[in-house]
Amino acid sequence: MLKRYLVSVLVVFLLWSALDFVIHSVILGAEYQATAALWRPFEQMKLGLTYLSTLIAAGAFAGIYMLLVSPKSVKAGIVFGLLIGLFSGVPMSLGSYSVMPITVSIAGVWFLGMMIETILAGLCVAAILKDNK
Repeated sequence: MLKRYLVSVLVVFLLWSALDFVIHSVILGAEYQATAALWRPFEQMKLGLTYLSTLIAAGAFAGIYMLLVSPKSVKAGIVFGLLIGLFSGVPMSLGSYSVMPITVSIAGVWFLGMMIETILAGLCVAAILKDNK
């Protein structure tokens, strides 16, 4: 089970890293440039910490699923991803929008992106950590 757990962590990390690139560079790149005063300049960003936090979150996501979800199935993975997405996406988007001068579209894309990322991650961990029968 440890090997499958580590594989699921790696898969979720790679999935989230790729989707984060699409969300933040491709979809929101122009909006971030338009609101540049809110963000660190690119050369001052701590991207290593970003990847570390993504790896830790992927480990926690897969670990919680592995230890607490039973039975492990595609449906359980989707529901798990949906709930984790709501748990993290609402405060990240709505909470940030309530205290930061970000645009509604940034907050909305953050929320939708989080939902897509966590549901897909739920599908991945469900497939990798499925119960052996």
